[in-house]
Amino acid sequence: MIRLACASLLVALPSLGGAALAETSPEQAAAASDRILAALVEVNGVPGMGAAVWRDGELIWSGSAGYADAEARRPVDGDTVFRLASVSKLFAVTAAGRLRQEGRLDVDAPVRDRLTWLPDRWPPLTSRQLAAHISGLPHYQAVDEARGARRYASVREAVGIFQDRDLLTPPGETYQYSSWGYTLLSAVVEESAGRPYLDYLRETITPGLRIGADPTDSGDPHASTAYDYEGDALIRAAPHDLSYTWGGGGMAATAPDLATWGGRLLSGEVVTPETLAWMTTPARLNNESEVEEGAYKVGFGWRIADDRDGRRLFHHAGVTVGARSLLLLYPDQATSVSVLSNAPWVSAIEQTGQMLAAPFTPAAGDAAFVDCPVATTAYDGTYDGKSLTGEARFALEDGLCVGRLSLDGATPLAKWLNDFPQKDAADLPVVSVTPDRGLARAALVTPVGAYDMRSLDGSRYQVRFGGTQSRWLELTLR
Repeated sequence: MIRLACASLLVALPSLGGAALAETSPEQAAAASDRILAALVEVNGVPGMGAAVWRDGELIWSGSAGYADAEARRPVDGDTVFRLASVSKLFAVTAAGRLRQEGRLDVDAPVRDRLTWLPDRWPPLTSRQLAAHISGLPHYQAVDEARGARRYASVREAVGIFQDRDLLTPPGETYQYSSWGYTLLSAVVEESAGRPYLDYLRETITPGLRIGADPTDSGDPHASTAYDYEGDALIRAAPHDLSYTWGGGGMAATAPDLATWGGRLLSGEVVTPETLAWMTTPARLNNESEVEEGAYKVGFGWRIADDRDGRRLFHHAGVTVGARSLLLLYPDQATSVSVLSNAPWVSAIEQTGQMLAAPFTPAAGDAAFVDCPVATTAYDGTYDGKSLTGEARFALEDGLCVGRLSLDGATPLAKWLNDFPQKDAADLPVVSVTPDRGLARAALVTPVGAYDMRSLDGSRYQVRFGGTQSRWLELTLR
């Protein structure tokens, strides 16, 4: 099996002609993103998804696909509330950043200076270390398996779950992802703000937005139903109370309001630009090396990276029972992207967010026009040293170039894409993200996410699945 982080895809098309370029209209861009989102739900089998893009001061696209409640056939819409999972952490760090900005929180002081009720069993650890996952606190452990079975009345009560446990490492020594660390950070925010954590978020960090504690299974008519996997089967998830982790994974939001909140951050409405820059500066371990998680640097809670075109990205993703989530910011393009679902699908969600935003965020390499290859009927090629053949078809639909590549289940590519709990795919949709430029660039939609498919020279395409190793799929369309 080929791991998600170690693959690339190369597709060769027939030689295509050129044409004069036009500017993509907002309507064309929205149609492309709508098509990508619908294709994702079709291919990955997740019941429902919502996504949105905010740019230059306004929400410019909001998309919905599938069902908020599959049994009741209740569709997702712009008011559907999804669990945010670990995207919730961004509200905790932003609240802490706001309090630091106002001089009400010293993020480098021991947390026991603020939480005097905390047992004195740990060496001094700080809010900065909690936010960067370098405090030494553990993540969820085997003893926490039933943690969603009861309601916690307060953040302090939730801290009691783990306050007597040992640290895994001394504070500041190594990166160790910990949602319990964010439950503790939310307690620091609460004490520093002088009011309950959720109240402070609602009044100061997210005013006027549908962002708050998870309402799943509460009777809220806008709450999405949570789904999970039992083997390969998608089932309705058992009730799970997330009050133990409001700071680490217990929030919920609509896709438009989450993207709008990201836009407010970029506009300096929640914290100052200086505070946002501070939060998105890589944190450092005791040895002064930058904190890293895989391909990302880690700041004050935010993950920091560059996209394929070298554009800066600030983001955080999440997964929990009944949710897969993303908030992604392009700070230099004044763009905020949200992606939410009501099942914990195995997904390349950062790449998916980039592709849903791509029609609105053209890259420097998107300039050349490439005709939609409507005459193509088949492809052949190799992947991982093995032959690959199948049907291919493309069409112009309302001016948008779309296509499908059939997927033989016996090929290495199909075995990788279909070797996950979600739905297997018989073919892969292709959706242009450059409607005014034919198929210059497209989203290749797979069961594990949407990937960037680019024309290299008018006759070849490349899709980069990501990672440090290179595996190539070479296809010739005919």
